[in-house]
Amino acid sequence: MADDGSTSARHAIDVPFAEQSALDETVTAGGLLQQGLGQRYLAEDWLPVRRLTDGSVLVASAARTEDAALRDALQEELGGPVTFVQVSQWSIRQVVLRQYRTAIADAAANELHDRNPALSGQTVFSRGQRVGGVVVVAAVVISAILWPRVTAIIALVTASLVFLAGTAFKFIVSIQGARYDVVERITDSEVAALDDADLPVYTVLVPVFREANIVAQLIDNLGGLDYPVHKLEVIILTEEEDQATRDAITAAGAPAHFHVVVVPAGQPQTKPRACNVGLYLATGEYLVIYDAEDTPDPDQLKKALIAFERGGEDTVCVQAALNYFNARENFLTRMFTLEYSYWFDYMLAGLDHQSLPIPLGGTSNHFRTASLIELGGWDPYNVTEDADLGIRASAVGYRVGVINSTTMEEANTSIPNFIRQRSRWIKGYMQTSLVHARRPFALIGEVGLRRFAAFTLLIAGTPATFLCVLPFYAVTAVTLILPADAVSSVFPAWVLWICLFNFLIGNAVMIYLSMMGPFKRGTFHLMLWSLLNPVYWTLHSIAAYKGLWQLLTKPHYWEKTNHGLTNQSAPGGPA
Repeated sequence: MADDGSTSARHAIDVPFAEQSALDETVTAGGLLQQGLGQRYLAEDWLPVRRLTDGSVLVASAARTEDAALRDALQEELGGPVTFVQVSQWSIRQVVLRQYRTAIADAAANELHDRNPALSGQTVFSRGQRVGGVVVVAAVVISAILWPRVTAIIALVTASLVFLAGTAFKFIVSIQGARYDVVERITDSEVAALDDADLPVYTVLVPVFREANIVAQLIDNLGGLDYPVHKLEVIILTEEEDQATRDAITAAGAPAHFHVVVVPAGQPQTKPRACNVGLYLATGEYLVIYDAEDTPDPDQLKKALIAFERGGEDTVCVQAALNYFNARENFLTRMFTLEYSYWFDYMLAGLDHQSLPIPLGGTSNHFRTASLIELGGWDPYNVTEDADLGIRASAVGYRVGVINSTTMEEANTSIPNFIRQRSRWIKGYMQTSLVHARRPFALIGEVGLRRFAAFTLLIAGTPATFLCVLPFYAVTAVTLILPADAVSSVFPAWVLWICLFNFLIGNAVMIYLSMMGPFKRGTFHLMLWSLLNPVYWTLHSIAAYKGLWQLLTKPHYWEKTNHGLTNQSAPGGPA
């Protein structure tokens, strides 16, 4: 492009300071960057670099051709002629991230709280909840001292009713999911009919922490996505301290559309906080979250686009099913697979059919990026940010859809690892319950009484049910071991009949639901393992008590789940 006489010539991309590190240094020395806002530079894809000796301002731009309107606007704004140098879009984004790291870190952690404190898990217990909790605990302790038998009866009956309500709700919803196939059925021909030229930019966020052992597998798995690479933006989010994972990514030779982002250090150090940084940098019209060990179906992004088109603007998120590639490895992986099969194939389908709030899974959530920003992104103080986001989306009238696509994950092979993972999930359900219990009448007004009841039974009822399992099983065992006279001296017969009913019917219901899981996927070899569901629930109960303790002692601590422990690999993945 010819010079117009105002020194606004565009330089070649190989100008020495066009490299990110050198651009960083030059921008810092120039002192012009902090006069503007990072969001503006990201939106407009340019940076003021420095003032040259001739009085002009050097501007780094990602545009391939000079924008005359932008040049004229900048000349007026900066008080003189401008000289452009072309850099990559991601050079600009990385520089903005480093130069505005403090502001970005603060926004990633606190924007939702600053916008609406009532919806943030930053405050664990409200004042009313603290006072109410102290009153309840004091009342229970005093009652146990003064009237131990009556207190024990009331506690046992309450636990039995909670257990029954939780299992009955899941049974009814899952049966609805079995009767109605509400999953968006998108055919291969519909996917093939899409024209790559018409596809929007799609952002893939992958938060990783201490995953050096599996990032090469991650790059292979996401490299198999059937989407034009010039419209695919894969952002791998790493914590500042995690140099080992970044070194492993470099050694694996990630393609050019993979971008490694260093999340500015800060608290809480959680997955949702990292994802908020990724959302700040994302350029895609649509966005999806994957975990480090995920192997999504290659056509999943295209199926999600079709589902968004069908669902209209009210569909804020599309959830793909999750399942496990190492189901046959041991008892734990088999039970995991049974649980996820029933949950994604029946439970979510039933919730969708009844238009009830859907707690999102932690991965394979596809979003409209603009709607996600409108919702305030993820709550970094909630350790099940996905479930919380699903409730917040429902509260403003958005719908979550489910598509016929699966992401294969690695099932936990280790019981200690399982306890760490499930204690975090259950603690997060407790956090979400506490957050939305602060304003119950407002939530009822937003979602309606029926959806509020479903939220209570699912989000609050799940940890409550698990907390009831151990004492309930223990009392049942004691009644079977001790002489009848000794038991009846403490518990009247009607209480014992309730316990027996719950023990037989409640566990039978959950075993039946687990047995439903294999039908849609043909994994019938897993069916008999459903009989061990009471053992699996015992592990959940242990995790629930750990989660409750952490809720009281370190509520925002993100319990790390280790991946890459299996000896098996996903179909089509590395051997």
